Amino acid sequence: MKRSKIVAIITGAISIILAIAYLLLVQILDFRGEMKPAPISEVEQPVSIVTQYHTNS
Repeated sequence: MKRSKIVAIITGAISIILAIAYLLLVQILDFRGEMKPAPISEVEQPVSIVTQYHTNS
């Protein structure tokens, strides 16, 4: 019983540490300001190739 309590405390502490680290990361990324999309002229347009197969049925 004592070992399972220690494991529960350790995993709970790790969970809290990860949650705090996540919140700090989100705050740091949010602090950078508004995200603006890239201008359309600088975004490469993907090339799409369409082929059509016709079978005699």
